[in-house]
Amino acid sequence: MITYPGGKSGMGFCGGGSWLIVGVQAVQPFYRSFLMTMIQTGKISLGSDNAVETAGGNTSTFTKVTFPTPFPAGSEVIVLPLTQTFNGPDTPGIRVHEVTERGFLIRLNEVRVNASVLSDGKHTTEQVGWLATTV
Repeated sequence: MITYPGGKSGMGFCGGGSWLIVGVQAVQPFYRSFLMTMIQTGKISLGSDNAVETAGGNTSTFTKVTFPTPFPAGSEVIVLPLTQTFNGPDTPGIRVHEVTERGFLIRLNEVRVNASVLSDGKHTTEQVGWLATTV
């Protein structure tokens, strides 16, 4: 439970599957708003048989993830991915692209140090957990 100036507080959870809605009422002088945040979580098994992608916007080797429940139209959604396993010796970079209310694109893209130090881009399968939320 969180209490804000003016004594208003609260946190409510509406759960089902892998989504969560948190509501907090904040009061400021002469202004009242109700803020809603929707959170969804999931995991995906990802590997890479492709070279390191060095061209921005080339998503031909990305995997599409669809949210269990679409976010409301017009929502600004962010995705926070994190590797959950340690199955390969090289560091798997995670790239996310085209985040929408319905899903996002993701791929493993091994860490590229600079133009002269590249990994081969190939990586064994790892579990990647993700959290998507509105901001």
